[in-house]
Amino acid sequence: MTHTHLAIGLMSGTSMDGVDAALIESDGDGHVVSRGFLFCPYEADFRQRLKDAAARALEFHAPGDDAMIAAVEQELTGLHAMAVHRLLAATGTDRADVRIIGFHGHTVAHRPDRRWTWQIGDGAGLKAATRIPVAFDFRSADVAAGGQGAPLAPGFHRALSAGLGDRIGVLNLGGVGNLTWFADGRWGSFDTGPGNALIDDWTALHTGRSYDKDGVLAGGGTVHDNVLMTMADNAWFDAPPPKSLDRGAWDASVVRGLSPADGAATLTAFTAETVRLALGHVPRLERLLVTGGGRHNPVLMREIARRCGVAADPVEAVGWNGDALEAQAFAWLALRTLDGRAISWPETTGAPTPMTGGRVA
Repeated sequence: MTHTHLAIGLMSGTSMDGVDAALIESDGDGHVVSRGFLFCPYEADFRQRLKDAAARALEFHAPGDDAMIAAVEQELTGLHAMAVHRLLAATGTDRADVRIIGFHGHTVAHRPDRRWTWQIGDGAGLKAATRIPVAFDFRSADVAAGGQGAPLAPGFHRALSAGLGDRIGVLNLGGVGNLTWFADGRWGSFDTGPGNALIDDWTALHTGRSYDKDGVLAGGGTVHDNVLMTMADNAWFDAPPPKSLDRGAWDASVVRGLSPADGAATLTAFTAETVRLALGHVPRLERLLVTGGGRHNPVLMREIARRCGVAADPVEAVGWNGDALEAQAFAWLALRTLDGRAISWPETTGAPTPMTGGRVA
């Protein structure tokens, strides 16, 4: 009999908006019970420093030593420790009862084509600050073996999806989009393209707001199909999965010159179009369960359903918490890391065999 344990998962995603912190009770397999969740937003000045660190990291040919990035890493680690303490207090949980923390850190550069990926976050420092064991560095082993190192949540999606039926996809719309699909007893996963990243960047540039709340800006604009098709005319979309993306692989410059509303409408339609192109690589699906911040954007959700011809529902329709899901996945992955179980598979990252991964502090 596999025992269940309490685990905390922490996620700082490509949207760079803050730390998601989730507490679950799980056996690292099919038993998953949510015990609490909270979101700790980043202050605007730290968010900018994090963006600057990611931009600087792209100048490197491998993860390296850099005083500016190291300073941001320590600040990031402190904010994650604060999130753990807040979560323990909010749920009335004794730290001694938590078996492990899954600490994703923050991806500042992702280059699986060069067999390296770089997540900042001090696992030993977080362990010292919380006095709870910490699993971290989840992606490096997979990438070193020739895998994409991403996405990592699909195993968790598979555990949750048992019993939901066939021909479904779990679409995560964070800064980058990714899809996990299940059909005919098979499964797989891959990044679909930009999720909210371009929409967020355009909205911030023109309104000062960090995202297009409720799709209001896009909803008031017109899609420029010629611009959209130029963006979609990229060999990356034709490449067979598994495949993954760095957040900086696309930028919003192609819509420069459009009005703020038309630019937002075009970028939103482009994200939906990337999902349609992704579905061309998988068996026919009948339903998309959408998680991540993008599911809160009704304009984006309508565009996905219209372009893809498939029902697109927020994951809350099946009782999941779409805000907590990715953080919960890293709690689940941490339990598996501690036990030496696989956290990525050939179907999900293209690694040659099911891969264990992560280091434990």
